[in-house]
Amino acid sequence: MDGGDLKGKGPGLGFDSILSSLPDPVLVVDSSDDVVYVNGAAEQFFRGSVAMLQRSNLQDLIPHDSPMMALLFKVRRSGNSMTEHSVPLSTPRTGENIVSIDAAPIVDDTRKVVLVLRPETIAGKLNDSLLQRGAARSVSALSAMLAHEVKNPLSGIRGAAQLLEAMVEPEDRQLTKLIVEETDRIVKLLDSMEVFSDNPGLQRSPVNIHEVLDHVIQLSKAGFGKGVKHVIKYDPSLPPVFGNRDQLIQIFLNLVKNAVEAVESSDGEVTVTTSYRHGVRLTVPGVDSMLYLPLVVSIQDNGPGIPDDMRRHLFDPFISTKQGGSGLGLALVAKFVSDHGGVIDLDSRPKNTVFNVLLPMIRPENQSENRGEE
Repeated sequence: MDGGDLKGKGPGLGFDSILSSLPDPVLVVDSSDDVVYVNGAAEQFFRGSVAMLQRSNLQDLIPHDSPMMALLFKVRRSGNSMTEHSVPLSTPRTGENIVSIDAAPIVDDTRKVVLVLRPETIAGKLNDSLLQRGAARSVSALSAMLAHEVKNPLSGIRGAAQLLEAMVEPEDRQLTKLIVEETDRIVKLLDSMEVFSDNPGLQRSPVNIHEVLDHVIQLSKAGFGKGVKHVIKYDPSLPPVFGNRDQLIQIFLNLVKNAVEAVESSDGEVTVTTSYRHGVRLTVPGVDSMLYLPLVVSIQDNGPGIPDDMRRHLFDPFISTKQGGSGLGLALVAKFVSDHGGVIDLDSRPKNTVFNVLLPMIRPENQSENRGEE
């Protein structure tokens, strides 16, 4: 039985047409692990044509020690269908992925096994989103605590120093003046933290994301990124983002600056890409409706990558991969993206680190909500 034997007729539809319509990759392998069928999603996932894939052995497509091979062995031995979740699948062709695998013997020919791969990228984005929102809440709480618990005592210290200044000898007044100046400096630092406080009344409107990115790139080329090559890959058909222009500039200015600082200046390259992803919807606790986030802005660099032990905490305040860094830049990004109802997806390996920011587009209900706020 070859791949053509898998085609059949249902109630008015061919099985092949149905399988090709599925969004998840589907493969069928025979007893020798030769691939005898792939659907359209599998073509995209493995980045090869049907003709090429159906001339391949499964071990040509995935590592021989992949958990998928062990799952295939168990299914053949037991004759039962099995599912395995969170399976790492890393190949030069597909890159790094985490997938769930459904494997089942075909009823009419148990020598063949059907494999359905379900990428867990959306689940990962949801988990990352919750982590980032947690980081954003931590920073907001920290800002409120500092303002309340530190600034009030500082006011008393400053007043006491001014009273002492009139009572001490002239040669000692330099010390009281120092206390006042240092108190004022601390208050200014605390004022700069107010940007992290909760902002439920964020004013949003239609924003051309390419104008925002052009502005950020212009700032980079003229200043901190002067010696780095900037590559632009825009999708000109993107609709407007439903966002706050100033905050969007701050988000991408921080991400581009981080990318510039991560690369080697001699061959450093930062790529800014925009794209549209259909069907990206997330359910987040505390939000009544699903988040629809089709607009994607990717900031990519060819630096050394982010250490594995840093990735989970990268958006926490005061965590930095840079020597002398404050660790507030990405925390601020996390807060502003969260304020927009968006998500950041990070993929990092040597010579290829990508921050994908998923944002909502302008929709009729957004426009009516914005008018209601005015």
